[in-house]
Amino acid sequence: MFSRILLALDGTESSGVAVSFATALARQSGSCVRVVHVNELLVGGRGYASETERESMEIVDEAVGYLRREGVAADGVHHLANCFTIADRIAEAAQDWGADVIVFGSKRRRWLRRFSGAGLRERVTGITGLPVLVAPAPLKLARHHPGRELELVPPVPVGTSSNL
Repeated sequence: MFSRILLALDGTESSGVAVSFATALARQSGSCVRVVHVNELLVGGRGYASETERESMEIVDEAVGYLRREGVAADGVHHLANCFTIADRIAEAAQDWGADVIVFGSKRRRWLRRFSGAGLRERVTGITGLPVLVAPAPLKLARHHPGRELELVPPVPVGTSSNL
């Protein structure tokens, strides 16, 4: 199906799910994976980025390590871009490497973007024309609330009447 999967990670909790998703996809189709992380330069930040270079490298290295431990051929790169050119960097990475598909995590990093126009995934799709797969959202477990527990009622034996 796909021979080259570009996995775009942003370091959020959905990145782990995206790595697992890409691993399963790559193992199923015998694909190789390139992990890409684009560290965002802060606008007006005078050269400051969202993460340090070491943090960016750790995001990529952890994903590549996991993929390799699972038997998937993988490598990774990280780039630096401002918020307006992140999609361009991902698209360039996909084109330069000859990717067949791009995999993203499900979480949107900036909730305000959905009100201001197309999001990152939509922009990348528009630039590359490649298929974009979105990994499922991370499973969220309900919080335990002791005050909301139901009271256990002893069972009533069949054939007897209860005094209700």
